[in-house]
Amino acid sequence: MAVKVYALSTCPWCKKVKKLLDDHSVNYDFVDVDLAQGDEQKKALEEVEKLTGRRSFPVTVINDQVIQGFKQEEIEGALKGEE
Repeated sequence: MAVKVYALSTCPWCKKVKKLLDDHSVNYDFVDVDLAQGDEQKKALEEVEKLTGRRSFPVTVINDQVIQGFKQEEIEGALKGEE
């Protein structure tokens, strides 16, 4: 299962997504976009915009499913569908 989170270091909803994934013992990659530098930040912002059509955080990608915001049931459902 491939899980990636695009977040902001100061965003409380982003922290909730990370905690939820941690609570479910999910291995995931994440990018704190506001802490990324130069090209890495630009690339992350472009990826978020491509996935969602805007720059809004958090964005959780579970395999091919894109979940914008902290939607616990949707995230858990996507995780269960892939276990």
